[in-house]
Amino acid sequence: MKGVLLVNLGSPESPTAKDVKPYLDEFLMDRFVIDVPFLLRALLVRGIILQTRPKKSAAAYARIWTDEGSPLIVISKKMHEKVQKLVDIPVALSMRYGTITILKGLQELHDKGVNEVMLFPLYPQHAMASTTTIVVLAEELRAKYFPEMKFTVVPAFYNKPGYIQALANSIKKHLDGFEYDHLLFSYHGIPKRHIRKTDITKSHCKIDFSCCHTPSTAHEFCYSHQCYETTKQVVKLLGIPEGKYSQTFQSRLAGDKWLTPYTDVEVNKMPEKGIKKLAVVTPAFVSDCLETLEEIAMEASHEFKVHGGEDFMAIPCMNDGDEWCSTVAGWIKDWEKN
Repeated sequence: MKGVLLVNLGSPESPTAKDVKPYLDEFLMDRFVIDVPFLLRALLVRGIILQTRPKKSAAAYARIWTDEGSPLIVISKKMHEKVQKLVDIPVALSMRYGTITILKGLQELHDKGVNEVMLFPLYPQHAMASTTTIVVLAEELRAKYFPEMKFTVVPAFYNKPGYIQALANSIKKHLDGFEYDHLLFSYHGIPKRHIRKTDITKSHCKIDFSCCHTPSTAHEFCYSHQCYETTKQVVKLLGIPEGKYSQTFQSRLAGDKWLTPYTDVEVNKMPEKGIKKLAVVTPAFVSDCLETLEEIAMEASHEFKVHGGEDFMAIPCMNDGDEWCSTVAGWIKDWEKN
Protein backbone atom coordinates (compact mmCIF):
# COMPACT_ATOMS: atom_id res chain seq x y z
CA MET A 1 0.00 0.00 0.00
CA LYS A 2 1.25 3.45 -0.92
CA GLY A 3 1.27 6.57 1.25
CA VAL A 4 2.83 10.02 1.44
CA LEU A 5 4.88 11.77 4.11
CA LEU A 6 5.01 15.55 3.75
CA VAL A 7 7.90 17.04 5.74
CA ASN A 8 8.44 20.70 6.63
CA LEU A 9 10.91 22.43 8.94
CA GLY A 10 9.16 22.59 12.31
CA SER A 11 8.64 25.07 15.13
CA PRO A 12 9.05 25.53 18.87
CA GLU A 13 6.07 24.55 21.00
CA SER A 14 5.59 28.14 22.14
CA PRO A 15 7.24 31.57 21.66
CA THR A 16 9.09 31.31 24.98
CA ALA A 17 12.81 30.95 25.62
CA LYS A 18 12.07 27.72 27.52
CA ASP A 19 10.58 26.08 24.40
CA VAL A 20 12.75 27.83 21.82
CA LYS A 21 15.99 26.61 23.41
CA PRO A 22 15.47 22.83 22.86
CA TYR A 23 14.14 23.53 19.38
CA LEU A 24 17.24 25.55 18.46
CA ASP A 25 19.46 22.91 20.03
CA GLU A 26 17.94 20.19 17.86
CA PHE A 27 18.11 22.40 14.77
CA LEU A 28 21.61 23.84 15.16
CA MET A 29 23.17 20.59 16.39
CA ASP A 30 22.08 18.93 13.14
CA ARG A 31 25.31 17.99 11.34
CA PHE A 32 23.81 19.05 8.03
CA VAL A 33 22.98 22.55 9.32
CA ILE A 34 26.24 23.42 11.09
CA ASP A 35 28.56 21.01 9.33
CA VAL A 36 31.61 21.04 11.59
CA PRO A 37 32.91 18.26 13.90
CA PHE A 38 30.60 17.42 16.81
CA LEU A 39 32.73 18.86 19.60
CA LEU A 40 33.22 22.15 17.77
CA ARG A 41 29.51 22.27 16.92
CA ALA A 42 28.58 21.60 20.55
CA LEU A 43 30.95 24.31 21.75
CA LEU A 44 29.57 26.79 19.25
CA VAL A 45 25.88 25.94 19.74
CA ARG A 46 25.64 25.03 23.41
CA GLY A 47 28.54 27.08 24.67
CA ILE A 48 27.80 30.30 22.78
CA ILE A 49 24.63 30.52 20.67
CA LEU A 50 22.19 28.97 23.13
CA GLN A 51 23.35 31.27 25.89
CA THR A 52 21.70 34.30 24.27
CA ARG A 53 19.81 33.29 21.11
CA PRO A 54 16.70 31.60 22.64
CA LYS A 55 15.50 34.83 24.28
CA LYS A 56 15.97 36.84 21.07
CA SER A 57 14.37 34.16 18.91
CA ALA A 58 11.46 33.81 21.33
CA ALA A 59 10.77 37.53 21.01
CA ALA A 60 10.76 37.17 17.21
CA TYR A 61 8.42 34.18 17.35
CA ALA A 62 6.12 36.07 19.72
CA ARG A 63 5.66 38.75 17.04
CA ILE A 64 4.21 36.27 14.54
CA TRP A 65 2.49 33.76 16.84
CA THR A 66 -1.26 33.41 16.35
CA ASP A 67 -4.11 32.23 18.54
CA GLU A 68 -3.93 28.92 16.67
CA GLY A 69 -0.19 28.60 17.30
CA SER A 70 2.92 28.65 15.10
CA PRO A 71 2.05 29.95 11.61
CA LEU A 72 4.27 27.34 9.94
CA ILE A 73 2.55 24.48 11.76
CA VAL A 74 -0.96 25.87 11.29
CA ILE A 75 -0.43 26.48 7.57
CA SER A 76 1.26 23.11 7.02
CA LYS A 77 -1.66 21.31 8.70
CA LYS A 78 -4.18 23.15 6.52
CA MET A 79 -2.19 22.30 3.39
CA HIS A 80 -1.95 18.66 4.51
CA GLU A 81 -5.71 18.45 5.06
CA LYS A 82 -6.46 19.89 1.62
CA VAL A 83 -4.05 17.53 -0.12
CA GLN A 84 -5.45 14.52 1.75
CA LYS A 85 -8.95 15.35 0.54
CA LEU A 86 -7.72 15.39 -3.06
CA VAL A 87 -6.04 11.96 -3.07
CA ASP A 88 -7.11 8.41 -2.20
CA ILE A 89 -3.99 7.22 -0.37
CA PRO A 90 -2.92 8.11 3.20
CA VAL A 91 -0.98 11.37 3.63
CA ALA A 92 0.85 12.15 6.86
CA LEU A 93 2.57 15.36 7.97
CA SER A 94 5.86 15.60 9.85
CA MET A 95 8.42 18.21 10.82
CA ARG A 96 12.18 17.76 10.77
CA TYR A 97 12.49 19.48 14.15
CA GLY A 98 10.10 19.70 17.07
CA THR A 99 7.39 17.36 18.34
CA ILE A 100 5.61 16.45 15.07
CA THR A 101 8.46 14.07 14.29
CA ILE A 102 9.27 12.08 11.19
CA LEU A 103 9.09 8.93 13.33
CA LYS A 104 5.48 9.77 14.26
CA GLY A 105 4.62 10.34 10.62
CA LEU A 106 6.13 7.03 9.51
CA GLN A 107 4.40 5.25 12.37
CA GLU A 108 1.07 6.76 11.34
CA LEU A 109 1.52 5.50 7.78
CA HIS A 110 2.74 2.10 9.02
CA ASP A 111 -0.35 1.73 11.21
CA LYS A 112 -2.51 2.29 8.13
CA GLY A 113 -0.75 -0.52 6.27
CA VAL A 114 1.54 1.64 4.14
CA ASN A 115 4.76 -0.03 3.03
CA GLU A 116 5.69 2.22 0.10
CA VAL A 117 6.22 5.89 1.03
CA MET A 118 6.51 8.97 -1.11
CA LEU A 119 8.92 11.01 1.04
CA PHE A 120 8.13 14.63 0.19
CA PRO A 121 10.44 17.34 1.62
CA LEU A 122 8.51 20.60 1.23
CA TYR A 123 11.49 22.52 -0.14
CA PRO A 124 11.53 23.63 -3.79
CA GLN A 125 15.34 23.88 -3.94
CA HIS A 126 17.75 21.20 -2.72
CA ALA A 127 20.07 21.98 0.21
CA MET A 128 22.00 19.98 2.79
CA ALA A 129 20.32 21.82 5.65
CA SER A 130 16.81 21.12 4.37
CA THR A 131 16.37 18.23 1.94
CA THR A 132 19.39 16.11 2.83
CA THR A 133 18.81 16.12 6.56
CA ILE A 134 15.19 15.01 6.07
CA VAL A 135 16.10 12.17 3.74
CA VAL A 136 19.00 10.92 5.88
CA LEU A 137 16.98 10.91 9.11
CA ALA A 138 13.98 9.26 7.43
CA GLU A 139 16.25 6.53 6.03
CA GLU A 140 17.80 5.94 9.45
CA LEU A 141 14.36 5.61 11.04
CA ARG A 142 13.11 3.36 8.25
CA ALA A 143 16.08 1.01 8.65
CA LYS A 144 15.61 0.85 12.42
CA TYR A 145 11.84 0.68 12.80
CA PHE A 146 10.24 -0.04 9.42
CA PRO A 147 12.66 -2.19 7.37
CA GLU A 148 9.83 -3.41 5.15
CA MET A 149 9.12 0.15 3.97
CA LYS A 150 10.31 1.43 0.62
CA PHE A 151 10.93 5.13 -0.03
CA THR A 152 10.52 7.19 -3.17
CA VAL A 153 12.08 10.59 -2.48
CA VAL A 154 10.55 13.61 -4.22
CA PRO A 155 13.49 15.56 -5.70
CA ALA A 156 13.75 19.35 -5.67
CA PHE A 157 10.83 20.74 -7.68
CA TYR A 158 12.32 24.20 -8.30
CA ASN A 159 11.71 23.98 -12.05
CA LYS A 160 8.67 21.70 -12.30
CA PRO A 161 6.00 23.40 -14.44
CA GLY A 162 3.25 22.94 -11.86
CA TYR A 163 5.30 24.60 -9.12
CA ILE A 164 6.45 27.46 -11.36
CA GLN A 165 2.91 28.09 -12.58
CA ALA A 166 1.41 28.03 -9.08
CA LEU A 167 4.14 30.34 -7.75
CA ALA A 168 3.80 32.77 -10.66
CA ASN A 169 0.02 32.88 -10.30
CA SER A 170 0.31 33.46 -6.55
CA ILE A 171 2.73 36.35 -7.10
CA LYS A 172 0.54 37.84 -9.83
CA LYS A 173 -2.56 37.67 -7.62
CA HIS A 174 -0.89 39.48 -4.73
CA LEU A 175 0.70 42.12 -6.97
CA ASP A 176 -2.66 43.00 -8.49
CA GLY A 177 -3.20 46.70 -7.82
CA PHE A 178 0.28 47.25 -6.37
CA GLU A 179 2.33 49.44 -8.71
CA TYR A 180 5.75 48.19 -7.66
CA ASP A 181 9.05 49.66 -8.78
CA HIS A 182 10.94 46.44 -8.14
CA LEU A 183 10.28 42.77 -7.35
CA LEU A 184 12.86 41.10 -5.11
CA PHE A 185 13.24 37.33 -4.96
CA SER A 186 14.68 36.64 -1.51
CA TYR A 187 15.87 33.08 -0.88
CA HIS A 188 17.10 31.61 2.38
CA GLY A 189 20.88 31.82 2.49
CA ILE A 190 23.30 28.95 3.07
CA PRO A 191 27.07 28.86 3.65
CA LYS A 192 29.08 28.81 0.44
CA ARG A 193 30.85 25.64 1.56
CA HIS A 194 27.50 23.81 1.42
CA ILE A 195 27.42 24.52 -2.30
CA ARG A 196 30.85 22.97 -2.73
CA LYS A 197 29.96 19.97 -0.59
CA THR A 198 26.90 19.16 -2.71
CA ASP A 199 28.82 19.43 -6.00
CA ILE A 200 28.76 15.82 -7.20
CA THR A 201 31.37 16.64 -9.87
CA LYS A 202 33.75 18.03 -7.21
CA SER A 203 34.92 20.61 -9.75
CA HIS A 204 32.03 22.55 -11.29
CA CYS A 205 31.03 24.97 -8.53
CA LYS A 206 33.20 28.10 -8.33
CA ILE A 207 30.74 30.15 -6.22
CA ASP A 208 31.09 33.01 -8.71
CA PHE A 209 27.54 32.41 -10.01
CA SER A 210 28.74 32.06 -13.61
CA CYS A 211 28.81 28.30 -12.98
CA CYS A 212 25.12 28.47 -12.02
CA HIS A 213 24.32 29.31 -15.63
CA THR A 214 26.65 26.73 -17.21
CA PRO A 215 24.98 23.34 -17.78
CA SER A 216 26.27 20.63 -15.43
CA THR A 217 25.14 17.48 -13.62
CA ALA A 218 26.10 19.38 -10.44
CA HIS A 219 22.91 21.39 -10.80
CA GLU A 220 20.82 18.43 -9.62
CA PHE A 221 21.87 19.28 -6.07
CA CYS A 222 23.07 22.89 -6.42
CA TYR A 223 20.95 25.21 -4.28
CA SER A 224 22.36 28.35 -5.88
CA HIS A 225 21.62 27.22 -9.45
CA GLN A 226 18.14 26.09 -8.49
CA CYS A 227 17.31 29.47 -6.91
CA TYR A 228 18.43 31.32 -10.04
CA GLU A 229 16.46 28.92 -12.22
CA THR A 230 13.27 29.42 -10.20
CA THR A 231 13.63 33.20 -10.52
CA LYS A 232 14.39 32.96 -14.23
CA GLN A 233 11.35 30.82 -15.01
CA VAL A 234 8.90 32.82 -12.87
CA VAL A 235 10.10 36.12 -14.33
CA LYS A 236 9.70 34.76 -17.86
CA LEU A 237 6.19 33.53 -17.12
CA LEU A 238 5.17 36.87 -15.60
CA GLY A 239 6.87 38.92 -18.29
CA ILE A 240 8.86 41.04 -15.84
CA PRO A 241 11.49 43.09 -17.71
CA GLU A 242 15.21 43.03 -16.92
CA GLY A 243 16.08 45.63 -14.30
CA LYS A 244 12.72 45.43 -12.53
CA TYR A 245 13.65 42.39 -10.45
CA SER A 246 16.65 40.96 -8.62
CA GLN A 247 17.63 38.06 -6.38
CA THR A 248 19.14 38.02 -2.89
CA PHE A 249 19.73 35.68 0.07
CA GLN A 250 18.51 36.21 3.63
CA SER A 251 18.93 34.81 7.16
CA ARG A 252 22.72 34.49 7.29
CA LEU A 253 24.67 33.76 10.45
CA ALA A 254 27.72 35.82 11.36
CA GLY A 255 31.23 34.44 11.08
CA ASP A 256 30.86 32.52 7.82
CA LYS A 257 30.82 33.18 4.08
CA TRP A 258 27.24 32.89 2.89
CA LEU A 259 25.62 33.28 -0.50
CA THR A 260 25.41 36.90 -1.62
CA PRO A 261 24.02 39.47 -2.21
CA TYR A 262 22.38 39.80 1.21
CA THR A 263 18.69 40.71 1.34
CA ASP A 264 18.93 43.22 4.20
CA VAL A 265 21.87 45.06 2.65
CA GLU A 266 20.24 45.30 -0.78
CA VAL A 267 16.81 46.31 0.56
CA ASN A 268 18.35 49.19 2.51
CA LYS A 269 20.12 50.47 -0.62
CA MET A 270 17.05 50.44 -2.84
CA PRO A 271 15.37 53.74 -1.85
CA GLU A 272 18.46 55.76 -2.79
CA LYS A 273 18.36 54.05 -6.19
CA GLY A 274 14.85 55.35 -6.76
CA ILE A 275 13.02 52.19 -5.71
CA LYS A 276 10.23 53.52 -3.51
CA LYS A 277 7.69 50.72 -3.92
CA LEU A 278 9.14 47.28 -3.28
CA ALA A 279 7.56 43.83 -3.43
CA VAL A 280 9.40 40.84 -1.96
CA VAL A 281 8.67 37.17 -2.62
CA THR A 282 10.35 34.27 -0.77
CA PRO A 283 10.34 31.20 -3.08
CA ALA A 284 12.57 29.01 -0.88
CA PHE A 285 9.53 28.52 1.36
CA VAL A 286 6.13 27.05 0.51
CA SER A 287 4.71 28.02 3.92
CA ASP A 288 4.98 31.34 5.73
CA CYS A 289 7.22 31.16 8.78
CA LEU A 290 9.55 33.22 10.98
CA GLU A 291 11.81 34.05 8.02
CA THR A 292 8.98 35.40 5.88
CA LEU A 293 6.64 36.91 8.46
CA GLU A 294 9.12 38.48 10.88
CA GLU A 295 12.34 38.88 8.91
CA ILE A 296 10.76 40.13 5.69
CA ALA A 297 7.22 41.40 6.37
CA MET A 298 8.24 43.16 9.59
CA GLU A 299 11.98 43.82 9.76
CA ALA A 300 12.80 44.33 6.07
CA SER A 301 9.67 46.44 5.62
CA HIS A 302 10.64 48.65 8.56
CA GLU A 303 14.24 49.10 7.39
CA PHE A 304 13.13 49.83 3.82
CA LYS A 305 10.94 52.68 5.04
CA VAL A 306 13.60 53.96 7.48
CA HIS A 307 15.94 54.28 4.50
CA GLY A 308 13.42 56.25 2.45
CA GLY A 309 11.13 53.64 0.95
CA GLU A 310 7.41 54.32 0.74
CA ASP A 311 5.46 51.13 0.09
CA PHE A 312 6.53 47.56 0.87
CA MET A 313 4.68 44.36 0.05
CA ALA A 314 5.71 41.00 1.47
CA ILE A 315 4.09 38.52 -0.90
CA PRO A 316 2.77 35.52 1.08
CA CYS A 317 4.01 32.02 0.34
CA MET A 318 1.68 29.66 -1.52
CA ASN A 319 0.68 28.17 1.86
CA ASP A 320 -2.55 26.18 1.50
CA GLY A 321 -3.61 27.88 -1.72
CA ASP A 322 -5.92 25.75 -3.85
CA GLU A 323 -3.67 25.72 -6.93
CA TRP A 324 -0.61 24.70 -4.94
CA CYS A 325 -2.47 21.94 -3.07
CA SER A 326 -3.93 20.67 -6.36
CA THR A 327 -0.44 20.64 -7.87
CA VAL A 328 0.93 18.56 -5.00
CA ALA A 329 -2.07 16.22 -5.20
CA GLY A 330 -1.45 15.84 -8.93
CA TRP A 331 2.16 14.78 -8.34
CA ILE A 332 0.97 12.26 -5.74
CA LYS A 333 -1.63 10.79 -8.15
CA ASP A 334 1.00 10.48 -10.90
CA TRP A 335 3.29 8.60 -8.52
CA GLU A 336 0.44 6.40 -7.29
CA LYS A 337 -0.20 5.19 -10.83
CA ASN A 338 3.39 4.04 -11.38
